[in-house]
Amino acid sequence: MKGKKFGKEFLSFFILLTIGTLPITLRKPPIKDWILVYLYNAVTNVIIDKILTTLNVVKYPVRLFSKFFDISIVFDLFLYPFITILYNQLTYKDKPFAIFYKIFLFAVPILIFELWLEKKTSLIKWRKGWNWYHTLFSIILKSLFTRMIIGAIRRVEKHQERYGKKEAGTRETLESI
Repeated sequence: MKGKKFGKEFLSFFILLTIGTLPITLRKPPIKDWILVYLYNAVTNVIIDKILTTLNVVKYPVRLFSKFFDISIVFDLFLYPFITILYNQLTYKDKPFAIFYKIFLFAVPILIFELWLEKKTSLIKWRKGWNWYHTLFSIILKSLFTRMIIGAIRRVEKHQERYGKKEAGTRETLESI
């Protein structure tokens, strides 16, 4: 299963799967939150993965657009941001404890999948002491941080809506006088 052709077809399949299911996932409101989660996650994934590949901590021997990217664009720009949307949708109204334990519903399968990819394919190779627990903890921390960012944005937005309504009500009262 280590063939280059298999690897590229495998990666192409996941791009098509993500692109095909993304419109269905984005239908659940609030859409702007999910788009923000996707974009934030994709951009930070690229930055972090670029650092890891530059330091030779992780290597992607078989990747799409290998002439342009040293990173795994499939995971960084498609798969993980998509999974992060699903996680944020699942925890949309949850309390902190539920947000924390539900991350394991996503992080553990991602870890198992990455372990399989690392052992059975040429799609990813860990180097310089990178182990499975680094992957697990980095996925957990990154996902929780993304969830924290979108939660903070929601609180600011609610505060602005409340403040904007009070201000509008004050203006209307002053104008009627």
